Amino acid sequence: MSKNVLAYSVSLLILAGAILLGVTVGTVSISPVVLWNPSSDEAAANILWNIRMPRVILAGLVGAALAIAGAAFQGLLKNPLADPYTLGVSSGASVGAVMTLFFGISIPFLGPFTLPVMSMIGALLTMLAVMSFAKLVDRSMKMETVILTGIIFSSFLGSIISLMIALTGEELRQIIGWLLGSVSMRGWPYVRMALPFVLIGSFVLWLKRRELNAMLFGEERAQHLGVDVRKSKMIILIGGSVLTGAAVSVSGTIGFVGLVVPHMTRLLWGSDHRHVLPLSFINGAALLIICDLVSRTIISPTELPIGVITAFIGAPVFAFIFFRQRKGGA
Repeated sequence: MSKNVLAYSVSLLILAGAILLGVTVGTVSISPVVLWNPSSDEAAANILWNIRMPRVILAGLVGAALAIAGAAFQGLLKNPLADPYTLGVSSGASVGAVMTLFFGISIPFLGPFTLPVMSMIGALLTMLAVMSFAKLVDRSMKMETVILTGIIFSSFLGSIISLMIALTGEELRQIIGWLLGSVSMRGWPYVRMALPFVLIGSFVLWLKRRELNAMLFGEERAQHLGVDVRKSKMIILIGGSVLTGAAVSVSGTIGFVGLVVPHMTRLLWGSDHRHVLPLSFINGAALLIICDLVSRTIISPTELPIGVITAFIGAPVFAFIFFRQRKGGA
């Protein structure tokens, strides 16, 4: 069995196991038989198909979107610490979404898709601002410069969100609950809202897999290999921003998924983006489904925000990667 076949087999098996656990384990245990025979227990089937299944699918979509976006950002910047959260893109998406909720914005021809579209616009503008400012400060765009710029923008955008929360009234509960990061009680409408953007964004990044491989050797070398670097960078940034905006609009800010999953995928299976991108997509989905399962069962019946669980995992991994980078540089 080749390494790539093994990688996909293991990843898909973990994802299938995560989905099965996600829909059967909870306050009410449900037999897997209900999946293919709903008539065996109609009450359990109602819980499974109307509450747990959309929740599990939404968690999978959010995890997949953040992970593949993180893999693309890391490949583009040649920086293992880059992800939508550390670059401030998630904060930009959050501002776009909170503004939509705060002002009650609804674009007529978009309808329910107004929220993810506004979130994507916020993510893309933030990504462009972070990259432009980092290049202004340091033309070589060192790892520390980009990450610090992302932190600066995250802090500024966080203050804008805090201002809107301070000024809000009845929408406060909705905004606070959304910001904590959760896929609870979202239902099928949110799955339908996120799905097209996650698929489109992922497909766009996958089309740029060879360009990402070429850019690992530097922009000049990639140019000699026939890559239109400027155009490819812009398409990758747009694809990553679409994915981040779609994820944040339906789940709130969930950190570190886009950092941990691509990094572990590269460590285990290599750095070829032809496989890093789809494997990150699969593993990101599995990770967030498992994190969501833990968040709703660890202190049941109380639910923890899913962002708390990902931060417990992601912060130590972030510290480890940063430490290894600094020691390697030294």
